[in-house]
Amino acid sequence: MGRNEYLPLFETRAARGRLLFKLYVLTIFVAICLILVYRVSFLPVEGAVEIWSWTGMFFAELWFSFYWFITQLVRWNPIYRYTFKDRLSQRYEKDLPGVDIFVCTADPEIEPPTMVINTVLSTMAYDYPPEKLSVYLSDDGASDLTFYAMLEASRFSKHWLPFCNRFKIEPRSPEAYFRTALEPLDDPVNAEEWLFVKVRNLLISQPFFLYIIKQFKSSYFMMRNLQIKP
Repeated sequence: MGRNEYLPLFETRAARGRLLFKLYVLTIFVAICLILVYRVSFLPVEGAVEIWSWTGMFFAELWFSFYWFITQLVRWNPIYRYTFKDRLSQRYEKDLPGVDIFVCTADPEIEPPTMVINTVLSTMAYDYPPEKLSVYLSDDGASDLTFYAMLEASRFSKHWLPFCNRFKIEPRSPEAYFRTALEPLDDPVNAEEWLFVKVRNLLISQPFFLYIIKQFKSSYFMMRNLQIKP
């Protein structure tokens, strides 16, 4: 497909109700003109106070009329542009740069591992060429719980990322998505996959489950180091 055959990246649409708005503006414009004509028709001829008062009122009305006229110029023909983000990769997929995303955490109590892994999974599920996207987790606290949570999240990502790409879901954070999403009951196959992914997400989202995994793996590696069969 040639470059000129790509679909447009945005669409321009005119706003609704423009005719009614223009009629409204015209009535205001006629009213302003009548006020200015009235002001000019009754010029004060005596008294300095009256003359200065009339002059101040006239120039104030003239200034606000000019300001109103300028503001209506940008509202006279309103349009809206609707973008198509999915077409961006179709046109520039080969030219997109590599992106590195760093997720930083320090304290597993202030920043629970469940929140961290949801952040990592949502960034991994970006609608971006996977070979050009790298996600890094920096744990300044060196928490074992966060480490094992990331191990489980890496296994869960093998189900979550294809699930996101297949159903085009939004948002792509597992916790945020399953909090509001409804089970697709109309398709048994999709419903079964949806339920499987949701159960997997519930398992890795429970701090107690992560703690059990941590304790089990710590005991397992300790027994291996002591050459004791588990």
